[in-house]
Amino acid sequence: MRAFVFLLVLANLVFFAWTQGYFGRAESPDALRLGQQIAADRLVVLSRDKPPAPRNGNAPAERPADAPGEKAPERAVDKAAEKPVEKAPEKAAEAQPEPARCTAWAGLSARDAEALDAALAGERFAALRRVRHSVPETKSWWVFIPPLANKAEAEKKAGEVRRLGIAEYFIVQEAGPNRYAISLGIFSSEQAAESYLNALRAKGVRSARVGGRPGSGETALTVEASGPAALVEAAVETVRGLLPMARLVACGKG
Repeated sequence: MRAFVFLLVLANLVFFAWTQGYFGRAESPDALRLGQQIAADRLVVLSRDKPPAPRNGNAPAERPADAPGEKAPERAVDKAAEKPVEKAPEKAAEAQPEPARCTAWAGLSARDAEALDAALAGERFAALRRVRHSVPETKSWWVFIPPLANKAEAEKKAGEVRRLGIAEYFIVQEAGPNRYAISLGIFSSEQAAESYLNALRAKGVRSARVGGRPGSGETALTVEASGPAALVEAAVETVRGLLPMARLVACGKG
C-alpha cells in the first residue's frame, strides 16, 4: 500500500514537471506556419464589432456610435419612389359631328327650280341632300262655313246666316270635299279675308273660317336642302345671289 501511494505521488510530480517545461517543449506546428507568412507585419487582428481602418483616402470614415438618447439618422429617401405617379393623359375629345340643318326655297317655278338645282350640283355641295316637292300655290282666299252633312243641313245653316243680315253667300253644289260648304266671300289676299271674317263674327257668325280657295292656284315647286349647317348656309348665300326673290322657308313649311 505504501508503495502504491509513493508511485502515485511520484507520477504527480513527474506530470507537474512536464507541464512546467522542465523536460523541454516540443516545437508547435503553428510556429512553422507563422514563419511561412508573407508580409506578416501587415496582418492586424480585429475585434468582432470594430470595422477595419481605411487603407486610403477614398474609404469612408468610421461612424461613431450613437450617443445615448440620440435619434438614429434617417435613411436616404429614394427620390424616384417619392415621385408622384403621373396620370395618363386624357384622350383627346373626339371631334363632334357638325349639327345638321335643313332649309327650303318655296314658290319656285319649274325654271327657277332647275336653276337652283344646277347651282347646288357642284362638288362643293356634294354633301347636301336635295328634295323637290310640288305644292299647289293659293292665288285667292275665301271665307266659308265648312261642309255640312247634306243639302238640307246646308240650307238650314244658310237660313241662319240670312237672318243675321248677310245676303251674299252660296252653297257649294259641286262634288268634292267642299260639297255643301257655304261660301261667304272670295278675296285676293289672306289679310282681306281675315278682315271680312272679323266683321262676320261681329254679326254673330261663329262657324266661318278663312282658307285658300280650291283650284285657284298654280302648281309651285319647293326645293329642300339638308346637311351640315355651314354647308347649308353657304347654299343659302349662293341661291340668294342667283334667285333673290326665292322665298326661304323652314323644311316642311313649303
